[in-house]
Amino acid sequence: MALDLFVVLIYAAGMLVLGYYGMRRAKTHEDYLVAGRNLGPSLYMGTMAATVLGGASTVGTVRLGYVHGISGFWLCAALGAGIIALNLFLAKPLLKLKIFTVTQVLEKRYNPMARQASAVIMLADALMIGVTSILAIGTVLQVLFGLPFWVSVLLGGGVVVVYSTIGGMWSLTLTDIVQFVIKTVGLMFILLPICLYRVGGWDQLVAKLPASNFSFTEIGWDTIITYFMIYFFGILIGQDIWQRVFTARDEKVAQYAGTFAGFYCILYGLACALIGMAAHVLLPNLDNVNNAFAAIVKASLPDGIRGLVIAAALAAMMSTASAGLLAASTVLTEDLLPRLRGGKQSSLSINRLFTMLTGIAVLGIALVVNDVISALTLAYNLLVGGMLIPLMGAIFWKRATTSGAIASMTLGFVTALVFMFKDGLDANTPIYYSLAVGLVSFVLVSLLSRRPEASVARAI
Repeated sequence: MALDLFVVLIYAAGMLVLGYYGMRRAKTHEDYLVAGRNLGPSLYMGTMAATVLGGASTVGTVRLGYVHGISGFWLCAALGAGIIALNLFLAKPLLKLKIFTVTQVLEKRYNPMARQASAVIMLADALMIGVTSILAIGTVLQVLFGLPFWVSVLLGGGVVVVYSTIGGMWSLTLTDIVQFVIKTVGLMFILLPICLYRVGGWDQLVAKLPASNFSFTEIGWDTIITYFMIYFFGILIGQDIWQRVFTARDEKVAQYAGTFAGFYCILYGLACALIGMAAHVLLPNLDNVNNAFAAIVKASLPDGIRGLVIAAALAAMMSTASAGLLAASTVLTEDLLPRLRGGKQSSLSINRLFTMLTGIAVLGIALVVNDVISALTLAYNLLVGGMLIPLMGAIFWKRATTSGAIASMTLGFVTALVFMFKDGLDANTPIYYSLAVGLVSFVLVSLLSRRPEASVARAI
């Protein structure tokens, strides 16, 4: 596989070169964190789609397609629907606020204590989003090139850490555009048609799989609803996604280009599910279904072409890994670090330092976690369970109070943890019970505490 390895190395070198160009454009604090708030439609659409579609969306959806058939696309569908809703309904008010983090909305509506409490939850979520894609990178490199898992994680993840650290959001934007093109061509226009050809065409795929594999509800309504509860709402309040919204030149760019990105995510999910279905026909006895993507690439593609598709998969994973990494670093430098420095705001050099340190932490966590969808579910359970209710209340309910928000964050976060430990990461109970407990505590404590004087709802 020397030719494939050469193609992947060329791709990795290209990402580092783009990172260097991003570094040259990131001359200010605002450039580094939100690309100067100046992205047009093409750059915005590409970076938004690339951010959402990462390791869990690619490797995870192929796995879901392998196990559940076409209904495996619902994970990406929930993400795409969240992108559409965010850009159509929330982008306009968010752009007016000129902020850097989700938690700044809570400070405007409540007080600095709410911002600090929510920053801890947001940090955990952003870290795990980075970890899921680094895990996927490691899995692909391990299976295809026979490298030890820890070497795969450090090599693939190391490239992400370097280009994210040196150029921040400008590096992410430039690499995301190239990654968007590569993964679209590699996965949708090369891997999918070749897999269908190897199976014998669509008619043979239908003939060799049970009819249930072509049902859009085979995965189960409970799972579909849970995907929307976790991923749809997670997109609406995730720091990595909001930070992309803040890069838009104006609200029209966000609304039109962002909506297009959402529909692209849904189509991408369908393509990955079909690849998984073809893999089930061609490789029916996989020992580990988590390796379905890497296995079908290795088995069905010739040398050289295989390297291009590997690069496409790495493109999807690296874009989301870098988004989670920069999001975690931004929460640290904008929300938590100033508290320790007496209110002093971070500089460009501080941003770079903490992005590097956060990257090292993400690589360390990736070495001890081994399931991409479970890691992503953990992140979104904590985020939605702890943050959705107080954040939506901050925007839409004038009677909400700081005490209610903090009670909701704390109890929702703890409830999600308890039920994930009790029932497992794949259970539906963590998200349902955490939202229920968060809502009840938010409303009751807000009604029993003093009414706030100011409301960010008026500003929005």
